[in-house]
Order: sequence, then C-alpha cells, then structure tokens
Amino acid sequence: MPAQYRLLIKCSFWGALIFSYIAAIVPQDTAPAVGELSDKILHFMAFSLLSLLLMLSYRIQWWKSVVYLSGYAVFIELSQSFTPNRCADWMDVAADMIGIAAGLIVYSVYRKLEALRADS
Repeated sequence: MPAQYRLLIKCSFWGALIFSYIAAIVPQDTAPAVGELSDKILHFMAFSLLSLLLMLSYRIQWWKSVVYLSGYAVFIELSQSFTPNRCADWMDVAADMIGIAAGLIVYSVYRKLEALRADS
C-alpha cells in the first residue's frame, strides 16, 4: 500500500473506533434506527472493518489485533452495563470475535494479492 494512504487509513481506524464506541453507549431509545439488520450483523460488520483497518494501519501481528479488539469488545459490553436502556450481551462479543476473524481473513487475502502483484 502506498505510504500516502497510511495516514488516511490510520485516521479512518481511529474515527471508526470512536464512532463505534459512541454508537454503542448512546442510550438505545435515543440511538438512530439502522434499519432491519440484526445487531449481531452490525457487530460483525463493525469489528470486521476495525480489524481490517487496524491491520492496514499498523501492520501488527494478527494475534495482537485479536487481543486488542477483543478487549475493546469486552470494554464496550461492560460500558453498556452502566448505560441507561442498554445491557451487556456477551453474544455481541461472540459476533465481534467472528468479525475480527473475518477482517483478518480479508487482510490476509489482500497481502497475498499484494505480494503476487509485486512479483509480476
């Protein structure tokens, strides 16, 4: 990936992280409707994106991404237990973990394609 995009991707990661936390702790009765998608699908999508952006931004080892984002997922659920009209749902953490894995798979495919392109 060209270096000029690295800052943009880092800003996107931090923006997505902040947005996801705010969206997670806003009381549910004041949160905007997001359509008919299951909240587990939303968790999956959010953490897939966060995982991919984290890897693209910092190129850390995959297991560190799992540790950091899993910790963040647990932190969100603990925060929700103190938020009015919200409650912790540990199945959300499971959806987050599956999303993290999906983001890592997408990143792995991207890296392989990038290596193939560099070889040719």
